[in-house]
Order: sequence, then structure tokens, then C-alpha cells
Amino acid sequence: MLFYRGGTVVESGAIVNAGNRYFAAGINVARFFMVRFTMTLEAFVSAYGYPALAIGTILEGGTVGMVAGSLAHGGYLQLQWVIVIIFCCAFGSDQFFFRLGKRSGKQLLARHPKWEPRVDRVRRFLVAYQVIAVLSFRFIYGMRTITPLVIGASNFNTRRFMVLNLCSTLTWAIIVGSAGYFFGHLFEELFEDVRHHLAAIALTGVSISTLAWLWYRWAKARL
Repeated sequence: MLFYRGGTVVESGAIVNAGNRYFAAGINVARFFMVRFTMTLEAFVSAYGYPALAIGTILEGGTVGMVAGSLAHGGYLQLQWVIVIIFCCAFGSDQFFFRLGKRSGKQLLARHPKWEPRVDRVRRFLVAYQVIAVLSFRFIYGMRTITPLVIGASNFNTRRFMVLNLCSTLTWAIIVGSAGYFFGHLFEELFEDVRHHLAAIALTGVSISTLAWLWYRWAKARL
């Protein structure tokens, strides 16, 4: 079959071949950048893995810990240190917000009326379940930051909160790190050499975190 392009007769086969060449070139370029990205990410994890894990745990939490657990299975990090770091950062963050709630929580919450729906849910949760609420809030997305602040503002006993939070956060850290390690094992079973798929692991973690955030925003908008 013949086509006219720019006043020139071109065979359809030539167009198909040109399209195939452009497609193959695009695939090669994508592979090149993926390899470069993987090499850069591998160097970054080797040099700054643990500090990045600490910052990521404070800012996001569980997804970062699971990605770190997966990287531990690949040999980039040590699982025991992953669990220790996410535990220490999560526990320290909870205690900080609890103490902030104790010191100036009521004034801080009063200055942010937009927080009131979430604050009310946390208060009802705390009144209804007490100890279970303190033990479980870290496992509930969207409540990890506001809950210790509200608990602190509610005159909850400091020593009791610390003990309960210690047990809860330690359990959470072990579950998150171990789940990530298992995910890394599963990834390796599927792809054999996990080192060649470091970028895919990182992108999967980012995707999960983004979807969780979008779901939370959607659910919050419906309330």
C-alpha cells in the first residue's frame, strides 16, 4: 500500500519499519536511564540509606520502613538496624507530639479549627477504647501525628503513655521491617536478581505511599 507524505510516495512497510525503529530506540533510551537511575539510587542507599530511613520514617512512616526492609533483603541495609531506626524515630516522634500536647496542646488545637473533625474522632476513639486506642493508633493511616498530640492534651498519664507507646511502636517496627524483608524475598523470587530491580522496588514504595495518601484524602473529603 502507498501513502503520500510531503509530496513523496511512501510504502506502508517503510512506515511500519520506521515506527518499529523509533519504538526500539525509545525502549533503549528508557533502559539507559533506568540503569543510570538504579546505579545512582544504589550509590545513594549505600551512602545515606540509614539517615534517609530516619528522615523518611518521621515524615511518612510505614511505607518507608517496608522499602527499607526490602532493601535489607537485597543486602543494601541490615534488617536489625532498619527495625531499630524506624522504632527509635517513630517512638521519638510520638513522644515529642505527646509532650507538645501536654505543654500547649489545647492552645495549639484551638488555633487550628480545621483539625477539629480529626480531633473529635481521636477523642471519641480514646474515650471508647483507652488502652487499645494508644496501642493501635500507629497502625491507622492519618492518625499517627494528631493522636499523640490529642492524647497529651487530654491529661493522659505520661508514664502510662510511654510504656504503651513503647510496646506498640516496637511491635509496629518489627512488623513493618519484617514485611518489607518478606516483600524483598518475594521480589527476588520473581526477578531472581533484586539488585537489577532496585529502582522498581523504590518506585513501588513511592506508588504505594502515593495511593495511600490519595485514598486518605478521598476518604477525608467524604466525611
